[in-house]
Amino acid sequence: MKINGRSIDISNRTRIMFPGIGLSKEELIDYYIRISEVMLPHIQGRPALFERYPNGIGEKGFYQQAVSDYFPKWIRRITVDKKSGGTITHLSCDNKETLVYLANQACITLHVWLSRMPGIDKPDKIIFDLDPSEDDPSLIVKAAKVLKKILEDEGLPAYVMLTGSSGMHVVVPIRPESGFDKIRSFAKELSERAVEEDPDEITTEQRKSKRKGRIFMDYLRNSYGQTSVAPYSVRSLDNSPIAAPLEWSEISYKNFDPQKYTVKNIFRRLGQIKDPWQNFYDHAVSIDL
Repeated sequence: MKINGRSIDISNRTRIMFPGIGLSKEELIDYYIRISEVMLPHIQGRPALFERYPNGIGEKGFYQQAVSDYFPKWIRRITVDKKSGGTITHLSCDNKETLVYLANQACITLHVWLSRMPGIDKPDKIIFDLDPSEDDPSLIVKAAKVLKKILEDEGLPAYVMLTGSSGMHVVVPIRPESGFDKIRSFAKELSERAVEEDPDEITTEQRKSKRKGRIFMDYLRNSYGQTSVAPYSVRSLDNSPIAAPLEWSEISYKNFDPQKYTVKNIFRRLGQIKDPWQNFYDHAVSIDL
């Protein structure tokens, strides 16, 4: 396959990556080609971690951080300091051909840092990960609305995204002016205010045994070296769900489903409405800490 002048040898095109729906590697690659235009602005310049399933999701996969020696030299590398000392070299998925190369390497899901080069020590977004303790989407919706009001009261733009799993992300675009420690402390303060608003259904308790069925509002991923699932990334679950950005009005629909959008239906959606996050970074704000 030739993309933007780069030749990529595609292997095992017919290998079934999602046995439940019969989705092949070739179809996965085609998805990432077609979604690249709306996905790339969210992942360019960011160190990436990716999930690989060489034999499809029917068998155990693995996470990969460091770039393999055999990856083409045209794929951008970003070397960063590790908290434990030393360095690690990630790839940065900056273009369509890198997305295709990764999909051919049986990469299903892409996770990226909250910061990008050259300001790798300063995040350009704040993420609140709403993780349900029980299979009740209405609780996630309620927690997201509580948080949205708090953010809006602070004059902060709030965006919402299905993670493609069971939860939801509420995300604030910010100017990369403060370090991770300050941003995480700010996120913690806002999360604790959400708990005060609805202590029966929201918690910041990390231990599952103490959540008692409440929504876990995770602010801790606002840390150096942490990642979040990339918008429009495919998840390694049976129906090929997508991490799908939404309009806020959509979370109130009666048929709300955290795994509503999949490889099979996402393009019908994008043919009907524009990407809800297309102007995400145009609304970045300064956080005065």
